[in-house]
Amino acid sequence: MDRRKSLIAGQCTDSDEEFAVNNPYNGQHLADVANAGSELIERSLAAARSAADKMRSLPRFQIAKGLRAISARIEERKEDFTRSIALESAKPVICARGEVDRAIATFSWAAGEAERYAGETVPIDVQASGRSKWGRTIRVPRGVIYGVTPFNFPLNLVAHKVAPALATGNAIIIKPSPRTPLTSLLLGEVFLESGLPSAALQIVPTDVANVLRIVNDDRVAMISFTGSAAVGWELKNNVGKKPIALELGGNAPVIIDESADLERSLSRTLLGSFAYSGQVCISVQRVYIHCSNFEEWISGFVSGAEALKRGDPLDEKTQISVMIDQAAAERAEAWTNEAVDNGAKILSGGKRDRSFFEPTILTNTDPEMLVVAEEVFAPIVVVEKVGSFEEGLDAANNSKYGLQAGVFSNDQDNINLAIERLEYGGIIINDAPIFRVDNMPYGGMKESGFGREGVRYAMDEMTEIKLVVQDS
Repeated sequence: MDRRKSLIAGQCTDSDEEFAVNNPYNGQHLADVANAGSELIERSLAAARSAADKMRSLPRFQIAKGLRAISARIEERKEDFTRSIALESAKPVICARGEVDRAIATFSWAAGEAERYAGETVPIDVQASGRSKWGRTIRVPRGVIYGVTPFNFPLNLVAHKVAPALATGNAIIIKPSPRTPLTSLLLGEVFLESGLPSAALQIVPTDVANVLRIVNDDRVAMISFTGSAAVGWELKNNVGKKPIALELGGNAPVIIDESADLERSLSRTLLGSFAYSGQVCISVQRVYIHCSNFEEWISGFVSGAEALKRGDPLDEKTQISVMIDQAAAERAEAWTNEAVDNGAKILSGGKRDRSFFEPTILTNTDPEMLVVAEEVFAPIVVVEKVGSFEEGLDAANNSKYGLQAGVFSNDQDNINLAIERLEYGGIIINDAPIFRVDNMPYGGMKESGFGREGVRYAMDEMTEIKLVVQDS
């Protein structure tokens, strides 16, 4: 039986407690994973504090060299990482391979940023009292970062916490999702070959009940959390004055006006809706399309959804597979039924087979329905016709979330209006909101959280500014 140990203080460390990780597609037992209790958590925190002191004193070239080593080693073991992601998350292998490519790039970008990341010169003589003085800022690491990561990107969302933390001279402890911890533990193996202080990254699976104790420990300087809004805001309420960055998902809209390229909007929205069964924070959940294009567009959208190939995540031809577990599929089914019971119409899909939920398209919905108001995190899309672009903007903004939105238009006035009015952290023009390049600032407004990921921007979150003023 395969057993995976935690990475604590630079060593693979076993525990008296464990939990099982199974393949969501076929139920195959993949591994038992050591589950850290109080003693190991204390060891991890002590090691992280010591490693943070070592990281702070490292020269930039050495940190950059270590990050490039991690990137290169992931590339060398690309198929190991790809298979690990597909097995533990049921992500189709074609998508898993793309996730590995993104992680390779994330660590490579972090290496470059580590070499050039610095403060700035501040003009001090703008007032008479500053005559003959100059100022500069220095970015200093916070110390120990605690990162909590979700199941849906078991490598790249871990990389988005680890890479900027290391690039800025911090140490970091990762608590991976208990559904998908194996890939992050594989990253830990790669990290140990980087030449960086061995405890600067620790992968410590543990029960949720232990998280509050960890985040409130004085040795932890900052928390970086990616997950549900309910859990994220509760965590924030319990950490007091401690810095925290929250990436909490949303119910991403797409707006399509009369001038849009319908073929592109169709293909990109189809991908953005059903990639990884909609289990992506920026999956398309709501589409608002001008009434003049509605019938033509929806016909193609339904045909495209029904043509998606269902199957084993390890099959290169599979486009959609099971959800992370049966409970997630049952929730998707329940929310769909709630919408239908209140007047919504199913245009396609709507059926569940154990943990598989069909790509589902709904219309005739209202803003109070769960499939509209909440984050569905499933292959469910609501498509509604609107009479004007402004009506589409209002519908998109009628949400407590604000992560990313997509706009399809060839009318520059409409594009400008969308940029001005949409209440979202990211506005993607002529592409679906699922678009993300890993060096761009990524994060939301309203209940989608605050703070930004994207290597350079996460580095800002993970450092503090120190000002130096000196006579010329």
